[in-house]
Amino acid sequence: MKKILYFLLLPLFFCACGDDEGGTTIGTEDEHRIDWYAAADSSSTALLDHFWNTGSRYFNYDSNGNTQFHYWPQAHALDVLLDAYLRTDNTLYSNYFDQWFEGVRAANGNSFLNTFYDDMEWNALAILRAYQATGDQKYKDAVLEIWKDIKTGWNEQAGGGIAWRKDQPYSKNACSNGPACILAARLYQEFGDEEDREWAFRIYDWEKSTLFNANNGAVADNINANTGEVNSGWIFTYNQGTFVGSAVELFKITNQRAYLNDAILAADYTISTLVSSSILKDEGNGDGGLFKGIFIRYFAELIQQDRLEASTARRYIQFLEQNAETLWQSGTSKPAVLFGTNWQNAPAGSTGLTEQLSGCMLIEAMAKIDELAD
Repeated sequence: MKKILYFLLLPLFFCACGDDEGGTTIGTEDEHRIDWYAAADSSSTALLDHFWNTGSRYFNYDSNGNTQFHYWPQAHALDVLLDAYLRTDNTLYSNYFDQWFEGVRAANGNSFLNTFYDDMEWNALAILRAYQATGDQKYKDAVLEIWKDIKTGWNEQAGGGIAWRKDQPYSKNACSNGPACILAARLYQEFGDEEDREWAFRIYDWEKSTLFNANNGAVADNINANTGEVNSGWIFTYNQGTFVGSAVELFKITNQRAYLNDAILAADYTISTLVSSSILKDEGNGDGGLFKGIFIRYFAELIQQDRLEASTARRYIQFLEQNAETLWQSGTSKPAVLFGTNWQNAPAGSTGLTEQLSGCMLIEAMAKIDELAD
């Protein structure tokens, strides 16, 4: 895959000149190319510098020191630390893993279980990666405990699917099924339990048949089993991303082209529709601040699949690079290295944890793709 990406990326390294306040710009000479590795270092360390709560051992709500605890963004913060650690092998990042584990569990009521199934899924995915990175048994135990609870969210209302939250069994959401499918597939690949494999296929089949538009690649946000109404008016980048991620994981398991085709269709819809001037659109702060970063995470996984046609991979890399360049050159507040909700405009003053995480995920993804091309 590294050789394929090298030849796909090579032509991109000789275009798009411009000014950059905190990095270099891709141009006709090496010294004008953005150093994505350095940019990723800057963005991921800025996450620690501006958001880490040393006393409580979790990430604050914003860069102004608001200590309000929100459970689900903590998972994505750990994911960014894992991205940085796996890229650098630097203990600067891994030293926070155990602190995060204890602090987040304590702040969540001394448990990783939660009313929201999607919240648990995000954290289980990140904790599974921590186990893979460290081999520490406590991470495996936590993931399996969370996964056991997540599976109780499946019921036959609306034909199946995992509910969004425990007190609303009738609400079946893309955000509670896409990540669950990814988790089940990765658990199977890691531990070999056939039951997890079956869960992955069952969840995927339900989401595809219920929320996925096979004509254009759009993923509807939810279905209300009480009314049978599919909320196809709500289309968000993160739901697109986890459907892409689900399809990619099942493609890895089966090598069946149909799953790769589903991922491509969902990705193509996203990068052609949920954009502003070819940049992923502003979906607001709060929960919405995390949406496009999640898409980028699984979009980057799709780019790395060997059976992706060269022309498609090239188009996806160009999209990723255009978004990363725009964020780094126009959407980053420097020297603090803070990101806002709109990747085309730098935030004025402080920013929230969710939008910071999306920016970090984009820069780390670009560093990963750049690294694979070297």
